[in-house]
Amino acid sequence: MSIFEGAGVALVTPFHEDGSVNYEKLEQIVEEQIAGGTDCIIACGTTGEAATLSHEEHIEVIRFVCQVVNKRIPVVAGTGSNCTETAVYLSTEAKKAGADGLLLVSPYYNKSTQKGLKVHFSEVAKAVDLPILLYNVPSRTGVNITPETIVALCKEYENIVGVKEASGNFSAIAQIASLSGGTVDIYSGNDDQTVPMMALGAKGVISVLSNVAPRQVHDMCAAFKAGDVAKARQMQIDAIPLIEALFCEVNPIPVKEAMNMMGEEVGPFRKPLVDMEPANRDRLRRELVNYGISLKE
Repeated sequence: MSIFEGAGVALVTPFHEDGSVNYEKLEQIVEEQIAGGTDCIIACGTTGEAATLSHEEHIEVIRFVCQVVNKRIPVVAGTGSNCTETAVYLSTEAKKAGADGLLLVSPYYNKSTQKGLKVHFSEVAKAVDLPILLYNVPSRTGVNITPETIVALCKEYENIVGVKEASGNFSAIAQIASLSGGTVDIYSGNDDQTVPMMALGAKGVISVLSNVAPRQVHDMCAAFKAGDVAKARQMQIDAIPLIEALFCEVNPIPVKEAMNMMGEEVGPFRKPLVDMEPANRDRLRRELVNYGISLKE
């Protein structure tokens, strides 16, 4: 059984102006996501600025999100690292915190071989009895998890169940589906490719867009699953200008800027992330309005 189907939100982590985690705001945005129809919360992923959270903050954010959600929908914890020992530690702590699944990004910067990737993910799978999604995002990690490696890991380890695919390589995604015979749960890691990937058998999306438009992303996935491909396709096309604006600078800078424009007050970024360039910020504001999102400023 899949961890979830439909729209999962790659949730931002809100901060106070002093840089500390704003747990009151975190509770609010989690509740808004659930009210908006989001099918799964992904805490402490790239969008959640996990790379600049301390281990203690990382685990506490996961614990807090699990407490707020209280099993109403699944919570998937981002627990990947470029250090295998750290990934095992964060994953075991995430299970204790109540997570329903794990999202493991490929080790970054180290640029492991495929053999090394298998060893890395195997260590976590053997240490933690939770369903695991691999996360393939070579543009950020510098290493690609090949279709063969993904399928081999899912076949060897019962709790490695799928992949968040953000390579943008549709041939590779089709190959995963072909090699696995549909037994690997595939999720789109790119908001602009949700519907095309669902056409290849993806279960849904782990979405940045859902932070600002949870109902729309949920409804797009639901329409496709219900067989209304024309509606889903049009919703995908309608969202493209906003999606492009949300990625005109490195994620999660634009999406946190967008949420602040909406009055969500999710606060600043952890350095080295900094405020958007004025021209990009103007573009983002324009596309939010064009998409029908009300702004507070």
